[in-house]
Amino acid sequence: MKNDIVLAGVGGQGILSISTVIGQAALNNNLYIKQSEVHGMSQRGGAVYAHLRLSDRPIYSDLIPLCGADLVLSVEPMEALRYLPYLKSDGWLVTNIHSFVNVGNYPDSKLLMAQLKKLKNSILIDADAIAADCGNKKASNMVMLGAAIPFINIEIDDLKKAISAIFEAKGADTVTMNIRALLAGYKETER
Repeated sequence: MKNDIVLAGVGGQGILSISTVIGQAALNNNLYIKQSEVHGMSQRGGAVYAHLRLSDRPIYSDLIPLCGADLVLSVEPMEALRYLPYLKSDGWLVTNIHSFVNVGNYPDSKLLMAQLKKLKNSILIDADAIAADCGNKKASNMVMLGAAIPFINIEIDDLKKAISAIFEAKGADTVTMNIRALLAGYKETER
């Protein structure tokens, strides 16, 4: 088993939380993991991304080459478009359709969506609306993680356990809300 994932978004959207949950679940399953992340601009609303590599065999590099990712998981559509060159020809894109407009020349949303819909293997969902229905719009990152479960090769129960362990210090309500968001995202993919 090998799975190369590029996580993408904007600072404050929870990319590193997604990476932590997947990483914890992978370690709990005795998988090898390598991770590389860039989050220097996160406090200014800049791009944040992570390369996450999982395998049942040793991994020698933490970076995913162009055309090497099995999955691009993005919580922001323009960032999804930015990291498409990493996606394998048979890889999957899972992205939020809700834009985080943080620059004056942000592309037209209709044009952006038209480009993303051209991909044969893509799932585009309104994670912000789904998270709001779950009780907290900030949980859109867990909605996105849930939508990507079929492409990660980690069982949903293992991800739920990782969420519980990671967020337990924030209280039972936070754990419950994040798991609810994960399950809601998963339901979107199963439709």
